[in-house]
Amino acid sequence: QVQLKESGGGSVQAGGSLRLSCTVSGYTDNNICIGWYRQAPGKEREGVAAFRTGFGDTFYADSALGRFIISQDATENTVALQMNDLKPEDTAMYYCAAAEHWRCSLDPQSYEAWGQGTQVTVSS
Repeated sequence: QVQLKESGGGSVQAGGSLRLSCTVSGYTDNNICIGWYRQAPGKEREGVAAFRTGFGDTFYADSALGRFIISQDATENTVALQMNDLKPEDTAMYYCAAAEHWRCSLDPQSYEAWGQGTQVTVSS
């Protein structure tokens, strides 16, 4: 059973940076897709970025392009989301999720396991 745990959330001022980490365990395939999602109060869950391990494929939402970078850490069981130039509208609970690597995209229906989330708050 795949398990995911997020870390790295916090509070920053606009223009600042945060690095979120998603530690994954329990998967048996050589490769996996890890996605980052966010949900602000009163809004729908939004896909931010996804990474397909073993292939290095990345997927970004328009809101993340040019500011966020998703990558796999050297530990291989951790996928990070580096968030730069943060804006107040980035404030949300951020979740990571796992999908079969051949289903890698920003479609939340592809994902079978989810973490508990980490809060990101950006003040103006």
